[in-house]
Amino acid sequence: MRDKVILICSECLSRNYVTSINRETETKKEISKFCPKCNKHTLHKISK
Repeated sequence: MRDKVILICSECLSRNYVTSINRETETKKEISKFCPKCNKHTLHKISK
């Protein structure tokens, strides 16, 4: 089953993206995405 999660910028902590993951196989997901608040590509992590 896939769950919706929110990705948070690691620098400014703004919640930018919504994505879905498979909870059974992916527990920690880190993606480099563009943050409009920082105006650059930063590492985004799953919110808790």
